[in-house]
Amino acid sequence: MKNRKEYRRHRIKLRIRKVVSGTPEQPRLTVFRSNKQIYAQIINDLEGKTLVSASSRTPEVSGTPMAKIEQAKLVGQLIAKRAIEAGIQNVVFDRNGYLYHGRIKSLAEAAREGGLKF
Repeated sequence: MKNRKEYRRHRIKLRIRKVVSGTPEQPRLTVFRSNKQIYAQIINDLEGKTLVSASSRTPEVSGTPMAKIEQAKLVGQLIAKRAIEAGIQNVVFDRNGYLYHGRIKSLAEAAREGGLKF
């Protein structure tokens, strides 16, 4: 059995995904965070395709050592820039069961500052 923290996050994730779904007009911006990295994708759930992605492993972000919250801000700016280049303005934010603070919050705020609306 999973440990309690993973099980709790999984339950929250399922509760969120019942409501949040990406469409071609308003795709879903989902976030995954590991202990060292953070990843963001913009997904069209009707077709099951990833439209845009960014992570802290890309050369633009991983070039210099920095705090994880700073990495999340750069990933948020990068995902917003790539989304606007792809013609995506409005998204639905899926925090993927994580609490909205720390790295998740900084990524979301940086994406909003970059021009995404959610």
